[in-house]
Amino acid sequence: MSYSLTLRKEAELDINTAFEYYENHRVGLGYDFLLCVEECLSKIERNPVHYKTIYKELRRIAVRRFPYRILYLVQNNLVIVTAVFHVRKAPQAWKNCR
Repeated sequence: MSYSLTLRKEAELDINTAFEYYENHRVGLGYDFLLCVEECLSKIERNPVHYKTIYKELRRIAVRRFPYRILYLVQNNLVIVTAVFHVRKAPQAWKNCR
């Protein structure tokens, strides 16, 4: 089955905020973060049901090298990324991402 991936505006904002933080911390680190996020998004698009369900239909995947998780829903052949969040800042924040 072929899946189509879309990001909610909140998820895009999460990615942009993290990018700016890492890029201000060290030049080039923001781009490393983006590459790792893109790698996760590619994995999700290829096989979204492979990753752990954490609440009802909400699933997550860890971003390599960074303390972030990507949360998403699978609805038929559509994958909706709901949030990209820092796990240490608000560990229970994912509950508001549905």
